[in-house]
Amino acid sequence: MDSATFGMACFNNAVINPKPTTRFPLPSFTFFKTVQFGLNSSSPMIHVTGNPRSTFACSAVAITPSLTSDHHASAISKLHSLASEFNSISESIDRVKRLLHYANLLPQFDDSLKVPANRVMGCTAQVWLDVRMDADGKMRFLADSDSEITKGFCSCLISVLDGATPEEVLGLKTEDLGDLNVAGLHGGKIDSRANTWHNVLISMQKRTKGLVAAREGKPIGDPFPSMVITAEGIGAKGSFAEAQARFLFPDEAKVEELTKLLKEKQIGVVAHFYMDPEVQGVLTSAQKHWPHISISDSLLMADSAVTMAKAGCKFIAVLGVDFMSENVRAILDQAGFPEVGVYRMSDEQIGCSLAEAASSPAYMDYLSGASSTSSPSLHVVYINTSLETKAHSHELVPTITCTSSNVVQTILQVLSHFHLGTTTFPIYYIFHLINVAFAEVPNIIVWYGPDSYMGANIVELFKQMTLMTDEEIAKIHPDHTRNSIKALLPRLHYFQDGTCLVHHMFGHEVVEKINDMYCDAFLTAHFEVPGEMFSLAMEAKRRGMGVVGSTQNILDFIKTRVQEALDRNVDDHLQFVLGTESGMLTSIVAAVRGLLGSPESSSLREGKVSVEIVFPVSSDSMTRTSSQTSSDLGDLSVIPGVASGEGCSLHGGCASCPYMKMNSLTSLVKVCNGLPLGKEGLRGYEAGRFSLLTPKGKLIADVGCEPILHMRHYQATKRLPEKLINQILGGAKIGKS
Repeated sequence: MDSATFGMACFNNAVINPKPTTRFPLPSFTFFKTVQFGLNSSSPMIHVTGNPRSTFACSAVAITPSLTSDHHASAISKLHSLASEFNSISESIDRVKRLLHYANLLPQFDDSLKVPANRVMGCTAQVWLDVRMDADGKMRFLADSDSEITKGFCSCLISVLDGATPEEVLGLKTEDLGDLNVAGLHGGKIDSRANTWHNVLISMQKRTKGLVAAREGKPIGDPFPSMVITAEGIGAKGSFAEAQARFLFPDEAKVEELTKLLKEKQIGVVAHFYMDPEVQGVLTSAQKHWPHISISDSLLMADSAVTMAKAGCKFIAVLGVDFMSENVRAILDQAGFPEVGVYRMSDEQIGCSLAEAASSPAYMDYLSGASSTSSPSLHVVYINTSLETKAHSHELVPTITCTSSNVVQTILQVLSHFHLGTTTFPIYYIFHLINVAFAEVPNIIVWYGPDSYMGANIVELFKQMTLMTDEEIAKIHPDHTRNSIKALLPRLHYFQDGTCLVHHMFGHEVVEKINDMYCDAFLTAHFEVPGEMFSLAMEAKRRGMGVVGSTQNILDFIKTRVQEALDRNVDDHLQFVLGTESGMLTSIVAAVRGLLGSPESSSLREGKVSVEIVFPVSSDSMTRTSSQTSSDLGDLSVIPGVASGEGCSLHGGCASCPYMKMNSLTSLVKVCNGLPLGKEGLRGYEAGRFSLLTPKGKLIADVGCEPILHMRHYQATKRLPEKLINQILGGAKIGKS
């Protein structure tokens, strides 16, 4: 291949090594530069290592003797032989000894290669990996670790894959390693080290892909935009990331102006994680001077508003979509604060694709079908819906709200409550059984909505649980077994025509690119993503490298992994793919900077930790550079990110909600300036109370709040409220109760 093509494929740098056994430290180049160098197709070996600042990196060429003598046995046959070897050893302690024996067989790993670029992410111990392709196109691997157990794992993997073809390496799946009962590894540190199998394999495969692409002269593709956070500062890669980064250090004059207004007029602010980065940047800085500012997920916004009202705030500014301000208004009224004003950030409708799906005729038809069944039914509705939807739904079918963080537990609790043989089975239902004289007892049916992706993901999760042991299932919910999970699946329905337009972006194209370029990174995904992204994140979760859940779950996962890296006190680079709205970045950066720059972590810390947050965009969001810009960045003509900063819209390719971005800093300042004397001019901004009635003559505010209160009762007690149980058994007679 020609040198320019190979240079583009490698992203970074490569060096030809004329001495067969010499290894040396590898120089580093700027991420977006393309380095051209001479390399002909007859070169005997290509050498690749990872690089925390790139996706695939070709770093050196070397010639090294073979690491194994058996070149002919297939990788899968070697794996079967290895599994048989360990499974033939009956005692756990003897399997540990055999693993340590394998650790001693690892060839020496040159200290010059023990650099962050060669680290394998996600392992409890430090693991270094060196990957090459020999003259015959076979893969060659070297590894080392500061843990003898982990070295044994690496040695086993190398014994299987060293000398294999790229196809064999890429064809091996993490589940293929399940037959390896090495040392009876269960519990504690051993369990986490067992993830080494999977994480090292994924790194082997990623770097193998890079070498194959380099050999064939194929471009790897353009990386997603990202933000790199260190104790010293923040760096942005790509125009979209640069647009986000500009607002992480807001104008102090704007912070001071807003803080003064909030203090003088006793205004509390509740904002969603998905806010515009400029607004979040100012609010995050203002929090240091005014405690009544909260940036959170939708569930906590209303709770925070009540706390602020109790502390004396006279007004609450809500930065979110309309159903959030509705919920804040209703919960404040329920909590006894009707005098506290609630204000939105626009006099226009601030919509939400999910909320709109739940208010559609199709959704009401879906619930009408549920209400017509003879079996007891329960509607589990996502919190991200309007109060009116919750009220109308609750009159059709008894309803409880859920969030992306508690939906699985909520459904399991519902189904366990109405499952024969459990201790929570209600006595009056048993009484009914006696009366019907051995008649078949109808099982409860759960109707979830409106998010179709989340519904499909819940079903898939339950299907995966049927493959777990009863002991594993009990850790998730003590009242369930494999049999009960199998029994509930036919009784779980979900609406199939509602999606979040932001999370819809995480489809096939994005998943394919993550698989190719970020398969060894930590992967985070919101429960609302499509099934492909959900499955990818669940696979990463199983090996300790991922999380699926709410925005708060994602933030907590990142903070936990960063703290673990700091506790190890060694140089490390952590890369996280953000599988949700890009507005999360501000809160993530603030949390990570707090950890990296805290006195506790910096005073005694020798190791340097860097954290990279990658936020996917579709190919529609790749910005072509001008000739002037291109000259500044070497030969790269495409920069990941959206033209003119964010540039996201309803049809844009980045994970940014256009509705959330209607909440501007200008609007917030305008609302604050207009209170309290200019309230008349803010009529369109006020979150009004629902004075309308439901079809059964109840106040929408009262009926719509009840599903939320049911959920709060469940969260506090881990049991369904008695009132909801009565409603389910009474056949949805909510309007008459």
